[in-house]
Amino acid sequence: MSRFATFRQFYPFYLDEHRHAVSRRLHFVGSCGVLLLVAFALVRGQPRWLLAALVCGYGFAWVGHIFFEKNRPATFRHPFYSFAGDWVMFWDILRGRIRL
Repeated sequence: MSRFATFRQFYPFYLDEHRHAVSRRLHFVGSCGVLLLVAFALVRGQPRWLLAALVCGYGFAWVGHIFFEKNRPATFRHPFYSFAGDWVMFWDILRGRIRL
């Protein structure tokens, strides 16, 4: 298992684990779903929707890893860096730095 001292060291590894375009699209859709479900939970004052957000985010991502990347999600080895990587990649996709 690789160790990373900083997120800056981890992020290139994270992107390498997300080379397949369909996998990146699934991550992006899952992240959009997370944002909508968190907003819904806050507006409605119903925290149970946060569980749905968690399932949505990880569900879409893991489908991408299992069926398209054919690798094990970095979440299992680097949970905090992986979580941050999801959102940095999401932002990079929005800014056009990473292609869908």
